[in-house]
Amino acid sequence: MTDQYKTVAREMVTRCKIQRSLFIAHVRETPTEEEARAFIARVSSEHKQATHNCWAYRIGIGKEEVSYFDDDGEPSGTAGKPIYGAILSRDITNVAVVVTRYFGGKKLGVRGLIEAYAGAAGDAIDHAGIITRRLTTTFTFTCSYAQLDQVHHLLNQVEGEILESNYTDRVELTIAVPRSRGPQVAKALAELGR
Repeated sequence: MTDQYKTVAREMVTRCKIQRSLFIAHVRETPTEEEARAFIARVSSEHKQATHNCWAYRIGIGKEEVSYFDDDGEPSGTAGKPIYGAILSRDITNVAVVVTRYFGGKKLGVRGLIEAYAGAAGDAIDHAGIITRRLTTTFTFTCSYAQLDQVHHLLNQVEGEILESNYTDRVELTIAVPRSRGPQVAKALAELGR
């Protein structure tokens, strides 16, 4: 199980003209399928006068991965799949890409469409930049002041971090640890609470 994945660094919109057709590519990090679909709906609504709003998204990693793509009226396999290919070729996830096309009057043919959609999607992803994020598991627990050193030692061992702390007569902490270390940390915290 991996604790890291790559995704886009920021939301980005790029434009290019190919044979008089305008291609507008939108890319955004979308950690959930619901966010991906909402992003696609928003872009499609903003460009409802466009000839096509083709899209693809990839969410999750490994066995948890979910991905879809849609040609939105373009010939089958000429838009959504090339957009998805641009996502895969950069090995990113938790991302949605919508490529809007305003038809310019000249047909591109199957090969031309595939190259245009893949190129527009890839350009937007490249301009957005790629970052690495960590998958974490979060725990909230309470300990005594005397146990605080043990907690800090545990966090150093597993490369965890304290997200929130509240100091009263006891210490209430919210911590994040790499997902693969979650079971180990849960066991250590249970032993600490005895």
